[in-house]
Amino acid sequence: MTNLTRTPNRSLRTLQNEIDQVFNRLFPTSDENGRNESTTRMWAPRTDMVETPDNYEIRLDLPGLSKDDLTINMQERQLTVSGERRHEARNEDDEYVRVERAFGHFHRSFTLPQSIQEDNIEASYQDGVLTITVPKAEESKPRQIAIQ
Repeated sequence: MTNLTRTPNRSLRTLQNEIDQVFNRLFPTSDENGRNESTTRMWAPRTDMVETPDNYEIRLDLPGLSKDDLTINMQERQLTVSGERRHEARNEDDEYVRVERAFGHFHRSFTLPQSIQEDNIEASYQDGVLTITVPKAEESKPRQIAIQ
């Protein structure tokens, strides 16, 4: 059993790494040859969500993928982004000292509010960042009230 100790100045990233290590020990994965490799586990791209007066924007970091590797689906207010990062060809003579990049399938799902324009959702992909723009419905946009 792994003990997580609380340190007042510990960063959130350190805590994330400790939790990832616990899950990797509890739920190991195997590659196609039966070897236990953490790089074959399902991974989740880092994501930012931004709300502007007119839109919601979802930005996912997906370096090394092309837009053909990605799928975006919308069903019952659930926006799902999925795809796959494939293993790079490895030279038999290469001796890897450290492998941290994750490969394999991923999916991220986001529950969107009801007050959106579902038919006007747009997506763009540039420099390894997928940006999904979800326009708000007119009734949910802020409006200024005149004082009488």
